[in-house]
Amino acid sequence: MTAQSIRLHSLEYRDVRTYIIAALFVVGNVVLPQICHLVPGGGLTWLPIYFFTLVGAYKFGWRVGVITALMSPLINSMMFGMPPVATLPIITMKSLILAATASCFAHKFNRLSIIVILGIVISYQLIGTAIEALMINSFSAALSDLTTGLPGLAFQVIGGYLTIRYILNK
Repeated sequence: MTAQSIRLHSLEYRDVRTYIIAALFVVGNVVLPQICHLVPGGGLTWLPIYFFTLVGAYKFGWRVGVITALMSPLINSMMFGMPPVATLPIITMKSLILAATASCFAHKFNRLSIIVILGIVISYQLIGTAIEALMINSFSAALSDLTTGLPGLAFQVIGGYLTIRYILNK
C-alpha cells in the first residue's frame, strides 16, 4: 500500500460542519463499542472507542477530534455504563492525545500511509500509557491496552488506514 497525498480539512469551531461531522464520528464511537461488547472482553480487546476519533482527527482536524474524543466516552458511559465512570479520565485523556497526535501527523506528513497511521497509534499509546501509569501509580496496569488490546491496536492501524482512504476517495 503506497503513500497517498491527501486533502485535509481543518474545520473551525464556528463552522456548523465541524459539529455535524463530529456528531457522525461520535455515533460511530457509540455504535462500534456496542458491537464489540457483544463478545465478552470485546471492548478491552478491540479498543473501539478510539477508532473514529483517529479517523475524524486525521481527516477533519483537531477540533473534530477533540469533540469526538470528549463526547464519545461520556455518551457511552451515560447510555451504557461502559466505560465505567472511574475509567473516564484515563480513556478521555488517551482519546484527546489520539486526536492531537492524529491531527499533527496528518498535517506534518500530508499523506496517507500505513506507516503514518502506525506512528500515530504507537505515539498516542506510549504517551497515554506513561500518563496513565502516573495517574494510577501502576505501570503494569497501564500496559493493558498494549497487551490485551493488541488486536484493537492492529485494527486501528489497518482499519483506520482503510477508512480514511475510503473517505478520501468519496
